[in-house]
Amino acid sequence: MASNVFSAQITGKDWRFDVPDGDTLMAAARSAGITLPSSCRNGTCRTCLCRLSSGTVRYTVDWPGLSADEKKDGTILPCVAVPLSDVVIDQPLASRP
Repeated sequence: MASNVFSAQITGKDWRFDVPDGDTLMAAARSAGITLPSSCRNGTCRTCLCRLSSGTVRYTVDWPGLSADEKKDGTILPCVAVPLSDVVIDQPLASRP
């Protein structure tokens, strides 16, 4: 059975990284040497909030710490977001060592 690998891009930085099937955006970014803001890594603290510019995600938790309006506006929590397609995120605080 073939695994999907999706591409993620961070706008404003033009950084791209691969996200293996089932990995969260945060874990895949970390594996690619990109640091996204984080604290709890379980979807409750909201430190990693960013905007999904394109693509779709699912969550590894039943109720991520987002309001219905935030979800509608494209806000995601990359610590618990798993891409279902190639994605583009807007996270101005992303960094590389």
